[in-house]
Amino acid sequence: MPLRIEQFPVLSDNYGYLVRDEASGQVACIDTPDADAIAAAMDRLGWGLDLILNTHWHPDHAGGNEALKARFGATIYGPQEVTRIAPLDHPVTAGDTVALGETRFTVIDVGGHTLQHIAYHDAADHVAFVGDSIFPLGCGRMFEGDPVQMWGGLSRIAALPDETRLYCAHEYTAANARFALSVDDAPALKARAQAVFAARERGEWTVPSTVGEEKATNPFLRAPRLAERVGAAGKSDAEAFAAVRRAKDNFKG
Repeated sequence: MPLRIEQFPVLSDNYGYLVRDEASGQVACIDTPDADAIAAAMDRLGWGLDLILNTHWHPDHAGGNEALKARFGATIYGPQEVTRIAPLDHPVTAGDTVALGETRFTVIDVGGHTLQHIAYHDAADHVAFVGDSIFPLGCGRMFEGDPVQMWGGLSRIAALPDETRLYCAHEYTAANARFALSVDDAPALKARAQAVFAARERGEWTVPSTVGEEKATNPFLRAPRLAERVGAAGKSDAEAFAAVRRAKDNFKG
């Protein structure tokens, strides 16, 4: 049976996610950006909470762990780095599997934004929860990792089937689109950016996107093709990615 996903905005630009395995009725929360908002969503849905699946340690991803565990008794999975700020019951690393009823999440190493950042991939339902590793038309800042690590994580996301829906943690797409247009003139990007701007004008969400969409239009996944435009001609793929990331960090548009 399919995985039911409930998405809702929290904080200034985060998304909260509750996922329910329809076969068993078990429920997981992907990250804990706002414990009160997550609890309110569960009350509205009439759900309990069995698991918390953290992607990385930042407060807008693990800051609600303690409160939600205290209220619902949920078991918390995530990378070991989560213990820097929050409780964690089961540390997980790349290749591990987390079961939510009949749903199986495979853990993917997408480190770079933080050193131990992970994503959760449900192959049967063609979804991945990617935290701050990749965004529609963007990617996370490298607060802890280096370009080689970050490019490796993005490459693992790009290797998932094109139809895989990517649920990221923030609504950054319009800003990402403005930057993307500054380094890439691909027709597919121009069309997507126009659709993004129109959707945001209507107050619509731009998350999730798909692996196929990101491979076609995301400048960070397209970095090797954009190497000359960003001053990285003849460099490695990771170096081309680093040049695109530097351009984004300095972008003022």
